[in-house]
Amino acid sequence: MWQGKTLSVVLPTYNEKDSIADIAARFEALEIVDEVIVVNNNAAEGTSQEVARTGAREVVETTQGYGAAIKRGLREADTDLVAICEPDGTFNPEDLRKLLAFMPECDYVVGSRTVSNFIWHGANMGPFLQWGNWAVAKLIEVLYNTSYLSDVGCTFRVMTREQASMVLSRSRLDGSAYGLEMLLIAVIMRTKLVQVPVNYHPRVGVSSVTGDLGKTIKLGLEMILLVLKMRLRTVGIRRGR
Repeated sequence: MWQGKTLSVVLPTYNEKDSIADIAARFEALEIVDEVIVVNNNAAEGTSQEVARTGAREVVETTQGYGAAIKRGLREADTDLVAICEPDGTFNPEDLRKLLAFMPECDYVVGSRTVSNFIWHGANMGPFLQWGNWAVAKLIEVLYNTSYLSDVGCTFRVMTREQASMVLSRSRLDGSAYGLEMLLIAVIMRTKLVQVPVNYHPRVGVSSVTGDLGKTIKLGLEMILLVLKMRLRTVGIRRGR
């Protein structure tokens, strides 16, 4: 528990066989985490055996996609607070304490990978990704008149149970852009949120998305389109009122 509140961590996995056990164990070692939930999203062979080495609970989600995996994890979590993190070695599980520090005043705390001092040598956060995420974040600030944002793709975050339920009720995506959809839903609903710099390390293995420049550009364009579409959608709703 953390400050009298139960806490679970959701780890979606597809191609993280070589890092999943270590990351799950490090979250467990924090002693504030009540449960680690690993969502096996058609993961690489041998992943389940790695998870079995830890105290994590594994659930299987056959609908392919980051969004589908996260939504399954949020539905499985039955705690006061829910954290989400990639189990690929890019994040420090210990940074969870940094995010939790803001929870007494917020409903949603999101990490940021674009602050240069926290980007470790060899991490997949070169100028293109760093400035691209920053630029889309600033677009959201302008279009939605929100609080300070510096990253739209960070998948390390923590939220209240109520926030998770609200996001689930409004979610539409199953793919890689789901992290951004979660952020935009929070912004649209005027959730109390803050973004905090977190350490960002080289990935263990190869990403199925950001390891390919073409897929990265495609995802970036998809994110920009999503920002614009959801903004137009909310304008229409407000005008309807």
